[in-house]
Amino acid sequence: MAPGVNVVRQWERMVVLRFGRFTEIRYPGIRWLWPFINSGTRKVDLRERFITIPSQTAITRDNAPIDIDFLIYLRVVEDEPQKSVIEVQDFIGAVQGVAITTLRAVIGDIGLDDVLSKREQINDTLRVKLDEVTVRWGVKVTSVEIREITPPHDIQAAMNRQMSAERERRAAVIEADGQKVAAVTVAEGDKQAQILRAEGDRQAEILRAEATQQAQVLEADGFAQALERIFSVAKDVDGKTMGLQYLETLKSLGESPSTKFIFPMEFTNLLQSVRGMFPGGEGNGASSKKGS
Repeated sequence: MAPGVNVVRQWERMVVLRFGRFTEIRYPGIRWLWPFINSGTRKVDLRERFITIPSQTAITRDNAPIDIDFLIYLRVVEDEPQKSVIEVQDFIGAVQGVAITTLRAVIGDIGLDDVLSKREQINDTLRVKLDEVTVRWGVKVTSVEIREITPPHDIQAAMNRQMSAERERRAAVIEADGQKVAAVTVAEGDKQAQILRAEGDRQAEILRAEATQQAQVLEADGFAQALERIFSVAKDVDGKTMGLQYLETLKSLGESPSTKFIFPMEFTNLLQSVRGMFPGGEGNGASSKKGS
């Protein structure tokens, strides 16, 4: 390529210095620069890049040492690429140094439990604090990602015991909840069964009562029909037949071993009806009555 001819790629910007003084920004394409006059001109890569921060030991607010390593994603601001050349000699190394000191300051304000549980919050805090510093270099910190947090061995062992105890507690709670649900289900089933049994007993009592009522009604109807039949037959029975019935009744009483004799008040009328049944009975009765 001929001297003075430069190719600026799509992801690059050319910071032009003339006699050591910043003059302009050249954009992608073929650009001509005077040799020797524009010495010190540099190309700036605008693509996002990442920096690996190796494991760093930081002290938490509760004085627990902890090792943390993380990644920083950043890029040069397109509108001000000259700052990454003029304002700082090596912005990559500068960002690494600021990141280490910022990490220790942030972790020092947080307890160990929060460091282990609030990783996203720590990432955001680190990104904001780093961006406040790197903006004057024309560098934008887009993201900070913690890769690993390693607590001391004794703290890690205590955490493992705590996790085991928490798992056992959760298991006990789940088991107790299951037993509670089972007991409630069984009690609800017993309740429903008792309700059904009570309903069945009530229905049985109603049916038995209805059956008894119907039986009594039928019995009363039968008795009434029998009385009606007896009454209809008794209307056609004359006095002689009734007298014979009285005699049969007295005969039965006489055959009894009892020493007591019962004579009904109608006994005289009975004798008269019986005497009338025989020939001449009524006349003899009349003559005897007349002679007396």
